[in-house]
Amino acid sequence: MRGSRSLVENADWFLIGMFLLLVLMGWANIYAAVYNEEHSSIFDLSQSYGKQLLWIGTSIVLAMIIMMTDREFFSAFSLPIYGVMIILLILVLILGKEIGGSKSWFAIGSFRLQPAEFAKFATCMAIAKFLSNVNMKLLDFKAKIGSMLIIGLPMILILAQGDAGSALVYTSFIFLMYREGLSGNFLLAGLYAVILFVVTLVLQSTAIELPFGLIASGKLMLVLVLSIIGVFVVVPFWRNRMMRGGMSQLRMVLLIVGITMVVSAGYIYSVDYVFNDVLSDHQRSRINELLSITSDPKGAGYNVNQSKIAIGSGGFTGKGYLNGTQTKYDFVPEQSTDFIFCTVGEEWGFLGSFVVIALFTTFLIRILVIAERQRSDFSRIYGYGVASILFFHLAVNIGMTIGLAPVIGIPLPFFSYGGSSLWGFTILLFIFIRLDAYRLESFR
Repeated sequence: MRGSRSLVENADWFLIGMFLLLVLMGWANIYAAVYNEEHSSIFDLSQSYGKQLLWIGTSIVLAMIIMMTDREFFSAFSLPIYGVMIILLILVLILGKEIGGSKSWFAIGSFRLQPAEFAKFATCMAIAKFLSNVNMKLLDFKAKIGSMLIIGLPMILILAQGDAGSALVYTSFIFLMYREGLSGNFLLAGLYAVILFVVTLVLQSTAIELPFGLIASGKLMLVLVLSIIGVFVVVPFWRNRMMRGGMSQLRMVLLIVGITMVVSAGYIYSVDYVFNDVLSDHQRSRINELLSITSDPKGAGYNVNQSKIAIGSGGFTGKGYLNGTQTKYDFVPEQSTDFIFCTVGEEWGFLGSFVVIALFTTFLIRILVIAERQRSDFSRIYGYGVASILFFHLAVNIGMTIGLAPVIGIPLPFFSYGGSSLWGFTILLFIFIRLDAYRLESFR
């Protein structure tokens, strides 16, 4: 009895209230996205909004079960749970059903379950358990390798399923690792790699005319430019060390140019393999459309173009609830799942979109504040993992609906239709709320 009273007193009800608000707002938009007068009952299980109500109800039950679970369970069983999820990710490759080009689903009749959505919280728990061990710091080589293996294994398995979008979510753990001591140079290196990837794609079919009638490929010129940049960037940092080692300035410059050329060429020419052999046809088409390499407004660019039209047509205050014409007449594909935000933009306008983004931002800030007040390393690290995953979903999902990010098919947390995603996000969040509820007690 005393334990139940402590749980109620210590639970962060602001975060719970925000969760309920976002879930209900999401359901209202799903209702609007598929609304028609012939099926107006909110309990109609033949419609997405009726099914989503069922998922919301079961999610609340899941949340209550998590809140009643002993707090030490999550730390003690984090690695076994992670192992089970890895097994499920392997099994879905063998027994799963292919939907939309991705073999990511277990299907029993009309019921479908996507293990990738649950692997997120399992990976978050596993990395928190690993890094919370005594003397385990990300400055150590062992910690870096172990963390990369824990994050990389589910990422590779999900990529093998053909679900590149869900696999990319795991890159968000770099923010968690940065908080735990990973050098900021890794963040800069990651950003540099992304920029170089984009530039390489843009220049892949470009030919540059040189003096004397010579013609060089855009990629070759990019390698040369990066080699020159490498001299100016690297030399100031390594000059004193190399000079102390007896190396002449000329040899130092030549060595840096050579290393930069090899590394740059290896990365640049590997982009072709990743782009052409790893990504699927529709993913390549969407990236080409985003980068204006090709233009296919009725094909690869159709979803984004229609989404931008819907959001733009909402103006400042929107057309009003259930009055969205782009939504009502199904101009936007996947409007209740990946493109749910275009319903917000059309019916609620700029003002409503700003409120939704502000609520999500407040939600994320609250998670970070709670994470910082934890006495347990496990709880703090897990909290940063929760914030990292939710931020990635939020930024990329909204970005792709307004044409600022490629369409990779990941849901907007608590808004998009889907039982697996809602359950996965609920478990992810409420484990953290449960860990925080007893933050005043000693727990390691």
